[in-house]
Amino acid sequence: MTSRRDEIAIIGAGLAGSLAACFLARRGYPVVLYERRPDPRAGTAERGRSINLALSERGLDALRRVGLDEQVMADALPMRGRMIHPVEGEPQFQSYSAAGDRAINSISRGALNNALLDAAAALPGVRVVFDHRLVGLDPTNGSLTFETPQGQVAAKASVVLGADGAGSAVRGQLLADGLLTENVDLLDYGYKELTLPPLGGDFALDPDALHIWPRGTSMMIALPNPDRSFTCTLFWPNEGTGSFAALDNPAAIEHYFARHYPDVVPLAPNLVDDYENNPVGVLGTVHCAPWQVNGTVGLLGDAAHAIVPFYGQGANCAFEDVVELDRCLDECADEWSEALPLYQQRRQENAEAIATMALTNFVEMRDKVASPVFQLSRRVEHALERALPGRYVSQYELVSFSTTPYAEVRRRVRRQHRVLGAIAGGVALLLAGAVGTALSRGRRG
Repeated sequence: MTSRRDEIAIIGAGLAGSLAACFLARRGYPVVLYERRPDPRAGTAERGRSINLALSERGLDALRRVGLDEQVMADALPMRGRMIHPVEGEPQFQSYSAAGDRAINSISRGALNNALLDAAAALPGVRVVFDHRLVGLDPTNGSLTFETPQGQVAAKASVVLGADGAGSAVRGQLLADGLLTENVDLLDYGYKELTLPPLGGDFALDPDALHIWPRGTSMMIALPNPDRSFTCTLFWPNEGTGSFAALDNPAAIEHYFARHYPDVVPLAPNLVDDYENNPVGVLGTVHCAPWQVNGTVGLLGDAAHAIVPFYGQGANCAFEDVVELDRCLDECADEWSEALPLYQQRRQENAEAIATMALTNFVEMRDKVASPVFQLSRRVEHALERALPGRYVSQYELVSFSTTPYAEVRRRVRRQHRVLGAIAGGVALLLAGAVGTALSRGRRG
């Protein structure tokens, strides 16, 4: 049995790892947080790699539990809906909620990471070690080997948690030892970031919305920042017409944006420079099993289940992992050999559910949001939510503004759709019967 005096090693001092350190320190465990990067608080973020976060209720719930919600939300910008930018015509606003009173929150990934790192490092029993890249792991005894600027160093821990992202070194070590299976589904799309600076000292676009430029097979989004800039992210195919590969010189870049994103061009003075120098990121979904080995090594967040970012749930889902692990430790009296398998049992179905919903939401954002049929369906959905409060709740509402487990969200939405389908079918039959009766009477008359 793991004692509260036994050291826990968390590999990865990103969002999930730093939050996990806060939760475990609160439970009385000594924690060492190992990070392959230099201290991110002492330098500048890697260019074009931020992807602003859309922090919603699941993430906020986790932050409340360690008293960090008010600090984090001080720099957050609420977005109450989507602002859809057509190629021609005025943008159209689509509220996230029926009453227009719900918002997801734009926040800098780097700022949130720094706040969590500060909180973790300030807690008794937590050490944070930077420039340590994991190159060896023995899950039978917790032995760890790290590559550092000074050479290789060894360490040992009673429990090792991999919170080191989609390219997890911990998962890689377990895979190399044949202790788990892995399947990575890569999209044939990538992402690239652009920046819209403040315009005349103010936001160049409405800061109360998540902006979307849907273009059928591709899109761009923009989220506001506290400095009154916007971080834009292009989600384009990697190859073919209208892809990242197709625009290979300044003239082609300027021509393409003038044609497909005409309202962006005058707002982006550094468009060509950003496009040419910011990297193209990879998009994909990670599936692996098991998430834990021997009850002593476990995976959290993207290390276990990286997803595409189109529902804004990656960080929120990772934070829920930490909350669930904490809950399992409570229920298992801190017996890690029981808590880690229970954590996987409860979270894996939910991770698969949000992975599927995120992929579906990509099609909705890049294509359907501009459709009059889709817009009508959203108005009907909001009308049902107002008419049947608590009984009919949209998928977006359940995902973004509740902590209902993702798998239960999918089941509930399916039930709602079946009921509505039955009602619609019944109404159609009644109408058909009424029309038939009227026609029969008309012929007799």
